[in-house]
Amino acid sequence: MFSAFELMMSMRYLRARRQEGFISVIAWFSLLGIALGVATLIIVMSVMNGFRAELLDRILGINGHLSVYSQSDKMTDFDDLAAKIRAVPGVVSVTPIIEGQVMATSKNVASGAIVRGFRKKDLMARSIIADRIEGGSLANFDKDSVVMGARLARKLNLGIGHKVTLISPKGNVT
Repeated sequence: MFSAFELMMSMRYLRARRQEGFISVIAWFSLLGIALGVATLIIVMSVMNGFRAELLDRILGINGHLSVYSQSDKMTDFDDLAAKIRAVPGVVSVTPIIEGQVMATSKNVASGAIVRGFRKKDLMARSIIADRIEGGSLANFDKDSVVMGARLARKLNLGIGHKVTLISPKGNVT
């Protein structure tokens, strides 16, 4: 592990002669401090790498690496476009969605929100959503259903089966 020269040099400065006893104590404290510092640095870097991976997984799990938008308000050929994008080598998943900002209201409480419209089959294929459902089930998801984040649901005092009104700044009243 260590060569004879390295071992001799380290022992020379870590062991002290009788008249230099205090120097040896300082050397040992220095060695201990450096070892603790390096260990702490390794632990913190490991935790941060894990945190970074989890953060990227959660952010990119919903927001893809690429978003394609229409030049007009409507994109009618999105299935054909999705098939072309799926054919590109390296593409793992393509999910057509419609997205917009709304005001969500329930029981005299209002909050701004972003709404993303998914087809049921696409929503169930998104494991980051399907595997993290806290209440209810995606099996019951239909055209009048909403999957909502826990924080927004708490803010609006909503539970499973409660009604929520979504008001869009652009759109028709239905």
